[in-house]
Amino acid sequence: MELSRSARHCAYLLCKNSVLPGIAFSLDLIETTEQYGVAEVLLSSFMAAFVFSIFGAQPLTIAGVTGPITVFNKTIFDIISKESNPPVYLHFMGWVYLWGAVLHWITAIFNACNFLKYVTLFSCDTFGFYVSWVYLQYGIQIITRQFDPGNSQDGVLVSIILALLMLVTAFLFKSLSQTPYFHRHVRRFCADYGMPISLIAASAMAYWGRFNATNPLTLPVGGAFQAAGGRNWLVKFWELEGKWVGIAFPFGFVLWILFFFDHNVSSLMAQSSAFPLRKPPGFHYDFFLLGVTTFIAGLLGLPAPNGLIPQAPIHTTSLLVMGHSLKGEKDEEEPIAGSPACTKSQVSNTVNSVTDDQDQVPRAQEVPISVVEQRVSNLAQGSLCLVLLTGPFLHVLSLIPRGVLVGLFWYMGAEALQGNGITKKLLYLIQDKSLTKRSEPLHKVRKSRIMLFVAIQLVGFGVTFAITQTVAAIGFPVIIMLLLPLRMLLVPRMSFTREELAILDGPAASPFTMESVGGSL
Repeated sequence: MELSRSARHCAYLLCKNSVLPGIAFSLDLIETTEQYGVAEVLLSSFMAAFVFSIFGAQPLTIAGVTGPITVFNKTIFDIISKESNPPVYLHFMGWVYLWGAVLHWITAIFNACNFLKYVTLFSCDTFGFYVSWVYLQYGIQIITRQFDPGNSQDGVLVSIILALLMLVTAFLFKSLSQTPYFHRHVRRFCADYGMPISLIAASAMAYWGRFNATNPLTLPVGGAFQAAGGRNWLVKFWELEGKWVGIAFPFGFVLWILFFFDHNVSSLMAQSSAFPLRKPPGFHYDFFLLGVTTFIAGLLGLPAPNGLIPQAPIHTTSLLVMGHSLKGEKDEEEPIAGSPACTKSQVSNTVNSVTDDQDQVPRAQEVPISVVEQRVSNLAQGSLCLVLLTGPFLHVLSLIPRGVLVGLFWYMGAEALQGNGITKKLLYLIQDKSLTKRSEPLHKVRKSRIMLFVAIQLVGFGVTFAITQTVAAIGFPVIIMLLLPLRMLLVPRMSFTREELAILDGPAASPFTMESVGGSL
C-alpha cells in the first residue's frame, strides 16, 4: 500500500517537473531548428524512462530532454546551416549521437566514471547556476522572437502578461506552502499542485475576453505520433557524406563531455546524503545505458535524453518515508551547510513542508528514515508521455499559449537559483549577522574567503554563459569540465584552510554512493 501510494504521488510530481519543462524545451527547439517537435521530445522522455526504469541499476535517476542538450542541438544547427552546402541536419546529428554513444560505451567498459570522485559541490553549484540562467534566457528569447512584423503586437503584450501571471502565481503557491498558515495538508497541496494549477489558470486567461481577441501564439503541435515536418521516424544517417562523418566526431566528443558531467551529477544528486538509501548505485552500467539511449535518439531523430537537474533529487525526495526521532538525534543527523542536502532546495523544501508542523515540538521531530526504492514511478511518468502523443491530448497541449511556457521557464530558473549554493552564499554575505542562526557553519569561515570562493564560481559561470552567446557555444561543456581541475589544483592553493573548504564545499553525494566510484577525496 505504501509503495502504491508513494509511486502514484511520485509519478505525478515527475509529470509536473519533467514533462511540462520538456514541452517548454520543445517550443524552443521548434522555433530555432524546425527539426524537432513536441512528439520528438515526448518520445525521447518515454524512451529514457522506459530504459532506466526497466534496465537501469539506479531507477531513481530521471532522464529526459534538458536545457544543455537544447543549447547543444541549437548550436550545431546554427553552425552547419551557415555552410554553402550543408548536410541534412538529422543525418549529421545521427552521427554525432553515434560517436557520443561509442564514447559512452568505452567509458563504461573501462570504469572511467571513477573520475566522479573529483566532482564536488563547487562544480555542481556552478553548473546549476548556469542552467538556471539558461532557463531565464530561454524565456526572454521566446518573447523577443514574437516581436515580428507578422505578429500582432497586442498578442505579444498578452504573452508577456501571461508569462508574468504564470511566474507570480506559481511562486505565490510555493511561498504559501512554506508558511505556517493553514493545515499541513493544504500547504502540501500548494507545494505539489501549485505550478500546474498556475499553468492551467494562466492558459485559461488567454481565452478570456479581450485577451482572446489578440490571438496570442500557442504551442505548435503536429499529428498524433507523427514526427516534425511529416518525415519518417527512421533517420538514415548512414547516407551522410563521408567528410561530414569525420566532422561529426568532435561534436560527439563534446556531447560525451556534457553527458558525463550532467547525467552523472544528476545521478549523484538523486543519491545524496540527504536520502537514506539501501540499494547501491551503478554509475558505469547506467552510463552504458545512456549510450544506448543516445544512439536510439540519433536513429529516430530525437533530442538525446540525459539526467535531469533538479528532477532527479525531487524524485527521491517524493519517495521519502518520514519517522519520528528525538530532537537530539535529529541535530546529530542534520547535514551542515555545504553538504548536498543543504544545497538542494527541492530536498529541503519538501522535507520542511512535511516537518514544519513538528518544528515547535522540542522533544520529537519527523526525519527521513527510508526511501521507497522502486521502478514504477519513473515508468509511469514515461508512459504518460505516450498518452500525451495521442490526438486529444496533443490538441489540449496546442491550447497552451507560448507566454505561459515563458513563465514556466522563468519559474524553473528562479526556483533553481533560489536553492543554489552560490545564491545562498551571496545572501549570507548581505544578511544581518545578528539575525543569522548561531549554528550557521559559514560563521566559521572568514568573510573574505567566502567572497573569494563565490567569485571563482561566478567567473566559471560567467565564462560558460558568455561562450553560450557566441558561435563557440558548442564548447560550453568543456568549460564546465575544466571546473574540476580548477577546484582540485587551484582553489586549495588560495589561502583557504582545510576547515573552510570543508564548509564551503563538499562531496556531491554520500560516502555510500561515492564508494562505487572510488570514494570521495
